[in-house]
Amino acid sequence: MKIHEYQAKQLMAARGIPVPQGRPAQTVSEAVAAVRPLIEDSGNPVVVVKSQIHAGGRGKGRFKEHPDLGGVVVVTDGIDGGISAAEDAVRSVASKMLGSTLVTIQTGAEGKVVNRLYVEQGIDIDRELYLSVLLDRSTSQALLMGSTEGGTEIEEVAAETPEKILREYVDPAHGLLSFQAARMARGLGLEGDAVRNATSFFLSLAQAYMDWDADLIEINPLVVTTDGAVMALDGKMGFEANALFRHPDIAEMRDESEEDPAEVEAAEFDLSFIKLDGTIGCMVNGAGLAMATMDIIKYVGGEPANFLDVGGGATADKVTAAFKIITRDPNVKGIFVNIFGGIMRCDTIAEGVIEAVKEVGLEVPLVVRLEGTNVEEGKRILDESGINIVAAADMKDGAERIMELTS
Repeated sequence: MKIHEYQAKQLMAARGIPVPQGRPAQTVSEAVAAVRPLIEDSGNPVVVVKSQIHAGGRGKGRFKEHPDLGGVVVVTDGIDGGISAAEDAVRSVASKMLGSTLVTIQTGAEGKVVNRLYVEQGIDIDRELYLSVLLDRSTSQALLMGSTEGGTEIEEVAAETPEKILREYVDPAHGLLSFQAARMARGLGLEGDAVRNATSFFLSLAQAYMDWDADLIEINPLVVTTDGAVMALDGKMGFEANALFRHPDIAEMRDESEEDPAEVEAAEFDLSFIKLDGTIGCMVNGAGLAMATMDIIKYVGGEPANFLDVGGGATADKVTAAFKIITRDPNVKGIFVNIFGGIMRCDTIAEGVIEAVKEVGLEVPLVVRLEGTNVEEGKRILDESGINIVAAADMKDGAERIMELTS
């Protein structure tokens, strides 16, 4: 589960991790109302208006409706014109941002509609750094990763100057140790007060990552101010969905409007679903078999439209819901149902497929491969259904048949 930048900063601030002052806004008036207290409290006449969407690259992104406007705008009108000038500028910017579609390198060409803003105090920045805490799956350990190339996409740094990425592993029993945090700070070229402040920041963030059951915490940029303070100028966080029951406060931050509607609906039926860009809809039981099914579709020249695992104990209702989700995708030209019945019975799958077809109709080719528990009964149910279903002998045969029918 992802959250917005302003929510990530609320979580960090609650743990004493330094962040700039800021206020979220869902209307133009709320954005304008944030300006005066931010300027008066900070003493800095500069404010920043930030689009809040679940995607990176907002600063370099552009709005479809306003191509000259980026997703992050630094408002400097208050320097010469005072607070009223800053308010007028924020009013103009916010009125354009809210309700408009922001396209970034991570949203794809369709972009995302901006429904929330974050108005933040300006900061006197001396240096910009990159910092993240994430899971290194190769070592099964949390990893603190830093770079001097703040403000740059970390993928670019890894590809062009990998030597500029510093790593410190977090021991699951002892957490990040003080000497590791200090070594990271010095490796990033910090000195004096900045080393002490960064060391404290790194230790707190690494502990928060563990406590929150986070998947990722990324701060880009992490800034060092002219007086040696270290604070998070940005904040991206993702959390392990299966651990959210331990963090009801974080679970409440979920913004379903930022998620794919099909994935939200699938979660309601306890289905594992991820939308992809292909044309072959897949319904499979078991994550491993689902991955293998997508691989075999690509092997025979196709592209899967989704990952969908109905699980080992799916009911006919869940299968029906899964089928409906697949058929709503306008890109789907054919459907491949690939079931190996262990706990999941083939006759249950057959009943679910028939029920779904009766409810939503069948306008694309459907290939079904069944094997395992109650397979003969499942095949009999499909054969006697009167529905135009193509039976497959095995997984490869099923993939080849759906490709033939959709080509």
